[in-house]
Amino acid sequence: MASLRTTRNLTMADAPNPFQLPNITKFKIALCQLSVTSDKSQNLDRASRSIRFSVEQGAKLLVLPEMWNCPYSSDYFAKYAEDFDNRDASPTLSMLSEAACCHGITIIGGSLPEWDHGRLYNTCCIFGPDGKLKAKHRKIHLFDIDIPGEISFKESDTFTAGDQPTIVDTEVGRIGIGICHDIRFPELAALYRKRGVDIICYPGAFNMSTGELLWELVQRASLER
Repeated sequence: MASLRTTRNLTMADAPNPFQLPNITKFKIALCQLSVTSDKSQNLDRASRSIRFSVEQGAKLLVLPEMWNCPYSSDYFAKYAEDFDNRDASPTLSMLSEAACCHGITIIGGSLPEWDHGRLYNTCCIFGPDGKLKAKHRKIHLFDIDIPGEISFKESDTFTAGDQPTIVDTEVGRIGIGICHDIRFPELAALYRKRGVDIICYPGAFNMSTGELLWELVQRASLER
């Protein structure tokens, strides 16, 4: 699941200096939905095939879901986490980099569990058409919930929260990044709008207990701010 909010038309006149948008007024965005298993290799293969299919349909920007390389469970996060500074031990990052370069597209890599100096983060990586890592966003607002009889889950028991907004200039425009629960806090969207983003992207994995109650509502709220 992913949410995309466009804040304005993509035009050369709007482009904040020194960044200049290419002469693109319309392009295809692929939102890839994946069935995640406990087999990491299988998850990577499914994502790779989904990316390839999306490119064949003409996509220039591709967005993957939150935590797509492992089941969304505290039992798996640490086991499937990767050290992004060690590409030899980061098969997920390597696959995304190779796919972006091979197909010449921008990839918003959903989110992945990231190890960094002994801490675990819920992190979104953005790759350019040259395959280089352009930016990464660490989920700022961790999701803690306790609904008796339905769901009890605390991301903060496992993850460390990020503390920085993320804006990245890409070939299709200036993009602001959030992850799932970040969408519940419209101040982030308002900040991105003030800084001239064209698209706000929120890869997500909302649960069915709360997700269907608020997903569409919070999207409208973030746009109206």
